Amino acid sequence: MSNTLKIVVVGCGGISHGWFKASGELADVSIVGVVDLFEASALKRKEEFGLSDAKTGTDVEAMLRDVKPDVVFDCTVPEARATVVRAALRAGCHVLSEKPMAASMEEARELIEESKKADRMFAIMQNRRYDARIRGLRSFIESGSVGTLTTLNCDFYIGAHFGGFRDKMKHVLLLDMAIHSFDQARMISGADAVGVYCHEWNPAGSWYDHDASAIAIFEMSGGIVYTYRGSWCAEGLNTSWECDWRVQGSQGAATWIANTQFHAQKAGAGDGFKRPQADLPIILPELPMMGHGACIHNFIDCIRTGQIPETICTENIKSLAMVFGAIESAEKGQRVPIKI
Repeated sequence: MSNTLKIVVVGCGGISHGWFKASGELADVSIVGVVDLFEASALKRKEEFGLSDAKTGTDVEAMLRDVKPDVVFDCTVPEARATVVRAALRAGCHVLSEKPMAASMEEARELIEESKKADRMFAIMQNRRYDARIRGLRSFIESGSVGTLTTLNCDFYIGAHFGGFRDKMKHVLLLDMAIHSFDQARMISGADAVGVYCHEWNPAGSWYDHDASAIAIFEMSGGIVYTYRGSWCAEGLNTSWECDWRVQGSQGAATWIANTQFHAQKAGAGDGFKRPQADLPIILPELPMMGHGACIHNFIDCIRTGQIPETICTENIKSLAMVFGAIESAEKGQRVPIKI
């Protein structure tokens, strides 16, 4: 492998913009191919990011044979994930793909096996875990400042008028967005889900064809309970895309509200019906980069060093299992175990 890693980007829809932008900020990488079902979209991205030497096309396998890249960035829709990732791994490429990592748990397991056979890394873009506030909240819990974590709650309420395919998707919130919140919950808590009860519905006034709101109760390892309340058709008092969070420990609690407001307290010494509460600081780390750039940088760095990416497929499937567990529970109307 040369010092410069050759990259092919597959899928040039709106989500790909962040990938192209972040890739352009990395040293010793070169986008040598751009693929989309509509070549005009590939040409648009090529021109937009000044990729004069990159080839464009509509056929993934033909592009892989032609330019022989080291890495494939898969920015396609979930239905195309397995086809693109499988082709890239079999061509000897490392793969970083958009979320979700597969359109089903069966496909996810198959792609993990493909990555093992190919001896290539397959990781997932979970850009929202690369956030100083999320990492600061995790460090705060790990410090033991509020005792042992017992309960984790998050709220996600956004009025998202996408138009296009999302308006017609089944389980649109759970399948397309909740993966971020579930992945954040695993990161913050350091725990994995073992069971879930979920109720899903489409509220009055929704502009989606199918259920766009959900409430889920997850049983996590270590006896932790995590609750998720969300809607993608919520107008007024919107939360951040990273959710509003409450952390409840055995000795205190912390909240992160409206994207920036942190507050933490711990019970102090004293008697009485309610113990006096002492405010606690939450210190946020200084990260050199966040979001897409940080996730891509971690992946590229791991290719060079042989380390394991934070969002490697064998870990990310645990977040994906929460999504499909919640969907199964909503469809059955009962609590279901989480199956990896």
